[in-house]
Amino acid sequence: MRSKPATFHVGVDIGGTFTDCVVVDDQGRLIAAKSPSTPPHFAQGMLAAMALAAEQLGLEFSHFCQQIAVLTHGTTVGTNALIQRKGAKLGLITTMGHEDAIHIMRGSRGVSSRNLNQVVHFPESRKPTPIVTKRMIRGVSERVDCFGEVVVPLNLDQVQAAIEFLLAEGAQAIAVCLLWSFKNPQHEHQIAAMIRRLAPDCFVSCSVDLAPKWGEYERLTATALNAYIGPVTARYLSALDQQLRESGYRQALQITQCGGGSISVQRAIQAPLLTLDSGPVSGVTGSQFLGQLIGTDNIITTDMGGTSFDVGIIDQGQPAFSFTANVAQYEYFIPKVDIQAIGSGGGSVARVDSKAKTLRVGPESAGADPGPACYAKGNVLATVTDADVVLGYIDPENFLGGRIRLDKDKATEAVAKVAKELGLSLMQAASGIAKIAEFKMADIIRKTTVEKGLDPRDFVLFAFGGAGPVHAGVFARELGVQHVVIPLNRIASTWCAFGAATADILHIHELVDIQTSPFDPKRVQKCVGKLMQKAVRQMQDDGIPGTTQRFQCSIDMRHRGQINEVEVPWPVAYEAQIIGGKAQISALAIETLTHDFYKRYETIYGQGSSYRDVRLEMVSFRIRAMADTLRPRITSVRVGSKAPVQRAYTGIRSVYFDERTSSIDTVIVNGAALRAGNQLQGPCVVETTDTTIVVRPGQHLKVDAWGNFQLHFEAV
Repeated sequence: MRSKPATFHVGVDIGGTFTDCVVVDDQGRLIAAKSPSTPPHFAQGMLAAMALAAEQLGLEFSHFCQQIAVLTHGTTVGTNALIQRKGAKLGLITTMGHEDAIHIMRGSRGVSSRNLNQVVHFPESRKPTPIVTKRMIRGVSERVDCFGEVVVPLNLDQVQAAIEFLLAEGAQAIAVCLLWSFKNPQHEHQIAAMIRRLAPDCFVSCSVDLAPKWGEYERLTATALNAYIGPVTARYLSALDQQLRESGYRQALQITQCGGGSISVQRAIQAPLLTLDSGPVSGVTGSQFLGQLIGTDNIITTDMGGTSFDVGIIDQGQPAFSFTANVAQYEYFIPKVDIQAIGSGGGSVARVDSKAKTLRVGPESAGADPGPACYAKGNVLATVTDADVVLGYIDPENFLGGRIRLDKDKATEAVAKVAKELGLSLMQAASGIAKIAEFKMADIIRKTTVEKGLDPRDFVLFAFGGAGPVHAGVFARELGVQHVVIPLNRIASTWCAFGAATADILHIHELVDIQTSPFDPKRVQKCVGKLMQKAVRQMQDDGIPGTTQRFQCSIDMRHRGQINEVEVPWPVAYEAQIIGGKAQISALAIETLTHDFYKRYETIYGQGSSYRDVRLEMVSFRIRAMADTLRPRITSVRVGSKAPVQRAYTGIRSVYFDERTSSIDTVIVNGAALRAGNQLQGPCVVETTDTTIVVRPGQHLKVDAWGNFQLHFEAV
């Protein structure tokens, strides 16, 4: 009898340097592949990584595609379009008299506290290059008040004139954002319908469909950014969807989103803003899954690739969330997993200030092309990867399992230039490059945790990405964390792709209705009921069976008179009342929610910080609609001997450690030969197919029952 063909869940994540692919089969087994990214034609790198995975499975590419049950893809196309300013020519229609809001911005001009240089020298900071020029902004006569009542009808003649003008000026996309439209979307939808009638191929973005929240500037910015990256993202995703179908893939393509989980390709084409930062978020998704498996609730996720270093927080089993994001100095509304990033990756370029004789590493990156000097593609500037090669951390003959040969001589020449300018030895300069990058990483982690009232010493640090395990031994030690986990052995370097492959389908729906205590349970239920109808309709449109659907409800609350809100999950005991939509929400449920607000508020801002004599406000209602996907069957195994088998030791290499201020002969270990229970005393270097773990003097590494490498900071 012929056996049933295997089915696969596939995750693909495109980074600035490499494209990663992880395959989960119906038995829960994992296959990982990595291929160089191919800017600007990123689909080529994605298909190449998938082809490598198919090769490992012994399948022709077309047969592999035919057997994929779900393909989830993390894309950076929208992010790249914003950074490189290669989005669409944009037009904007807004309420007359408010045309300049996007140019006025907020007083901070989008300068984040992460950029200390701009904060300290604020007068020297500049507003970003406008994504929409003043000439391409048209105001139309209309007005909806704060209660959703139309007080000035929409002037359709002005709307038509505005659309015709923008089209004549070459607008490829038009954003529509009117005052108080989230209370009454009628006028925005009328304008959108007229645009589609006059220009069917023009990309249209309405604020009420993307960010239905109060806050004129952030809502406007979200709408404009969505329209700006819309055409380029839509072209990429549509073409990729077509290529995959021609290759035999028959299911709906899923796209990872910044809120965690995935959305359909059709939704991603409509709202490409949801795809920004989705790659790093997938790393948090995978870490949350593994944390639940091994019983670790507090996790700092660190993803070091070729271009950036991304940090996320999982506190008590849940990812830290934010509802305002910042990209290219533009602040905008979007519900997203909170990721903080700095330009500190393997490709980060090291430069010397000739006057001050100081060394700077990043944020400029050599990327995938030309890449670090050791790639021998024309770059002559030293990078972090070049420093790693010179220090002996990375074997130039065994990079990516030997698929890429690095040129150590070119790396040495690049680092030697830095050494000469600083008056240092070659090894001192290389160690300095690595140390600056590592201390920058420790600093961003410290800010990400301490600024939220969290102590990094209460957390386990997950280090992944191609370069993360090389440097984790330093930046984690600086933070005083419990220990470092390099997840699932060789899968660590493709961890974001693993997160994509295991991501649930997720849609986040929001509604603003500002209510003041004492709260009316009927009004609360009416708001959540509207959201439930919208959430269920979206799941039906995606073809998701009702048996796999899950819903989580929350409300943003605050003390009356405050600006910022705190998200409060709906009490589990009463959540069924909301989801079912039949039972009446009781006064007791509202009382429990209020109590939970005070508790949550004081957790964030400190004991006694709430003011219980002031009235409260509910501002935003939110529902997360989810559907489960196939999970890999990762099981623990029996822990064996502490001593690795002899064949795990592959040789000796000279490696420089600044703790010893010298190069020492260091044991090299094949990570694939290590088994659960094995322990190694530093200094040593553990090599897997796609990454390297540097165990420094005074540290030790052990393999746990799930196949994770654990790095500890005390000697055994």
